[in-house]
Amino acid sequence: MSLPAALLHYLCHFVVAVISVISFGISFHVPRRHYLACGLTGAVGWIVYLLCLNLLQCTAPVSVLVATLPLTALARAFAIRHKAPLTVFLLSGIFPLVPGAGIYNTAYYFLQDDRALFANAGVETLKIALMLALGIALVCSVPLPQNHSTQK
Repeated sequence: MSLPAALLHYLCHFVVAVISVISFGISFHVPRRHYLACGLTGAVGWIVYLLCLNLLQCTAPVSVLVATLPLTALARAFAIRHKAPLTVFLLSGIFPLVPGAGIYNTAYYFLQDDRALFANAGVETLKIALMLALGIALVCSVPLPQNHSTQK
């Protein structure tokens, strides 16, 4: 794929991710003033995930962990800037990375009594979910800088 085609491909992914995250935010009653910030948070996470998966050839769980780091940092920044709870931006932002298809496939293979596929899908889904939680915990454990102008 040529460079302009690749850039267009990732730009399309970015725009669709923004729209999907804003749509998710609308359905979960995120205040209107936060729509764009939520969309950008989710789109940044999605693009980092795709770049890790496609360009760096990382596994899905590793790609999710790497994508969760800037996503969570951006969500924290927007939470401070908008004076809103972190969860408004974080929950909307991780929407594209949540392993919904993996959860579905795990349940499907369980109901079909296909133990091998059930175990494979379940372990992969669990790894992705754990990497999401780990990435959020790592970024949220970094203390925010103190605002020296309020100290006396």
